[in-house]
Amino acid sequence: MGSLLLVLLLLAVGAGGYIWSLMRPVQASSEPVVFEIKSGAGTSQIADQLQQEGLIRNSLVFKGYLKWNKLGGKFMAGTYAMNPGVTFDEIIHKLNSGDVVPEEMVKFTIPEGYTVLQMADKLSAEGIVDKKEFLKLANEPSAFDVEIIKNMPVDEEMRYALEGYLFPETYEMKKGSTTHEVMQRMLEEFQTRVNSIPDLQAKLEEKKLSLHELLTIASLVEREVVVDKERALVAGVIYNRIKEDMKLEIDATVQYLLDKPKARLLFKDLKVESPYNTYLNKGLPPGPIASPSLASIKAALSPEASEYLFYVTKKDGTSGHLFAKTYKEHEQNIAKSKAAQ
Repeated sequence: MGSLLLVLLLLAVGAGGYIWSLMRPVQASSEPVVFEIKSGAGTSQIADQLQQEGLIRNSLVFKGYLKWNKLGGKFMAGTYAMNPGVTFDEIIHKLNSGDVVPEEMVKFTIPEGYTVLQMADKLSAEGIVDKKEFLKLANEPSAFDVEIIKNMPVDEEMRYALEGYLFPETYEMKKGSTTHEVMQRMLEEFQTRVNSIPDLQAKLEEKKLSLHELLTIASLVEREVVVDKERALVAGVIYNRIKEDMKLEIDATVQYLLDKPKARLLFKDLKVESPYNTYLNKGLPPGPIASPSLASIKAALSPEASEYLFYVTKKDGTSGHLFAKTYKEHEQNIAKSKAAQ
């Protein structure tokens, strides 16, 4: 009987020693092992993965250790980096705390007043998007899951359906994000910013404007104005001219038709046949001509009341404008502006 107990004791000690040897950390290495725990992965699957990655000696023993210590139910998904040689407890702590590898991010900026084409050029040059795909998706609003653009008009006359809807801002995204993901993020930012405007819908109804028309006016303001305090005043001039059934005659609408804007438009440029040419057509162009800032959107929504129908850029380096109620005053302002050159 005593011999049997001795044998059992020796077997238990031997088994314990064997299990302890399987619990020991694997040979240490300074080269980290990077691996991903998929969302929804179970404890058993994770234990097997740790063995396959060479971070533990035996997955069965690791599972037993977790069960004995009532651990493993809080492991978090993500990409981890671990150096071989870590203990069970260190592995468990890392997985429980979600101590994942920081994702490599890229930052990019879309300046206010940029067109879809300018965005595509800038972002493709920076390696953020594929230019051809960006321009293609700019005419496919249905490809994006953003509530605010679901009822936007899709007019064949529009150069790019999403012109004006890709919000100008500095973004930070995961490196390797697709062109679609980049544009989705920009549209979501647009939705967030526009929805932050108090009483937006009530003000649109009061003005009998759609959001699309508001953005179109805001884009004209954005391309025409440099001095912040003039935004609402220029917006008011646009409304005044529409009310008076006058052509808007805004240079920026003609510049929009050019792949590369000119320092100075020629008389022949103003004759270009296009629904965007506000020298030839009354009313608003078919859609925005750029992505307006929130300041320009607010100015278009709350224009400054005046009797002005004309404005001309000062040539004194201030980037401001001279405003006039009549064409005669406007001619005088043009002469003043030229004289200041």
